[in-house]
Amino acid sequence: MAKVLVVCGPTATGKTAIAAACAKKSGGVVVSADSQLVYKGLDIGTAKPTAEEMQGVTHYMIDVAEPTADYSVSDYCNTALPIINNALKEGKVPVICGGTGFYINSLLFDFSYGGVAADENLRNKYIMIEREKGREYLFSLLCKADPETAERLHPNDVKRVIRALEIYEAGGQKKSDLDDGKTKRFDYLAVAVDYPREVLYSRIETRVEEMFSRGLVSEVENLLSRGIDEKCRCMQAIGYKEVLECLKNGKNQSTMRDIIKQNTRRYAKRQITFFKKLDGIKWLKPEEATCENILELFYNAEC
Repeated sequence: MAKVLVVCGPTATGKTAIAAACAKKSGGVVVSADSQLVYKGLDIGTAKPTAEEMQGVTHYMIDVAEPTADYSVSDYCNTALPIINNALKEGKVPVICGGTGFYINSLLFDFSYGGVAADENLRNKYIMIEREKGREYLFSLLCKADPETAERLHPNDVKRVIRALEIYEAGGQKKSDLDDGKTKRFDYLAVAVDYPREVLYSRIETRVEEMFSRGLVSEVENLLSRGIDEKCRCMQAIGYKEVLECLKNGKNQSTMRDIIKQNTRRYAKRQITFFKKLDGIKWLKPEEATCENILELFYNAEC
């Protein structure tokens, strides 16, 4: 089975630099797995890698969607998966890099839909609910019906949310009680850097300060001037939504920075919880997270 390298984990752990270095040394490519890097024009608040940080390595799945797009996990997977397969056919190592766990799972695994026959009437019912009341409301229905499955899905993954609701209503069974049918698409080595919590939080604070010094507020103001407002999904990302709130309600920047830091710390904790459940992931001490060490693990790993 083909093998890919995954550099994942919480925000502010140096994933971008590690992935680029590994891809450069192995002659591979980087496939971003970040739900905000897909959007054009969102650069500072997403810590989008610069040309220098890319180290001359081809990076995919960055700037692939307009900021007004309602980009989903399915959209991501449908575009990124062929890129990975093409890289493998060319003998290149695909390095999947990012902190959006749902994106990474969509690439690594092929999930079945519970083995229950499709019911077009039920499916259309939930499609109409999503259109009329939105994805968050649809997802709330799944949270009530099957919280275990909801925990593994993202509200944007409408196709799987609807399928889980369909299974529940059609047969009275939770999808989480059925055989999940998760099939590995690739052999993989997944690594994440395990910073002590106080060090990670310090790195997060530094990153937020750098975003402001680079002009995060101006970036948000520019997006607003282009007609991209809080209704757009991309503007719900940490950093952007807090700046929007500040601009609307006149909060001072000091308070805004503190809120962004707090929300980013909470997000990092959720990322750690998510990735600890990834099969076979190796958590490396910062001093172990070198390109040479990771590639040695990659080539020698029993997947």
